Amino acid sequence: MYVCICHRVRECEVRQAIRAGAYSEDAVGDECGAGTGCGTCLDRIADLIDAEATNAVLPALA
Repeated sequence: MYVCICHRVRECEVRQAIRAGAYSEDAVGDECGAGTGCGTCLDRIADLIDAEATNAVLPALA
C-alpha cells in the first residue's frame, strides 16, 4: 500500500526508514521522500512512527 502518492512510497519503505532511525516525519522524508510533496500523508507517517515505536518497546517488555 502506498503511504505517499506524490512520491510513490510504500508503507514497507516508510517502516524500513523508521527502523533505520528516521524518528520524525522530516527524517522519514529525508530518507525515502515520503511526506515531502503535498503533505497529505504526514498523519499516516506519524502513525507509522508511533506503531514502530510501540513494536520496538513491547517485545523488550515480554
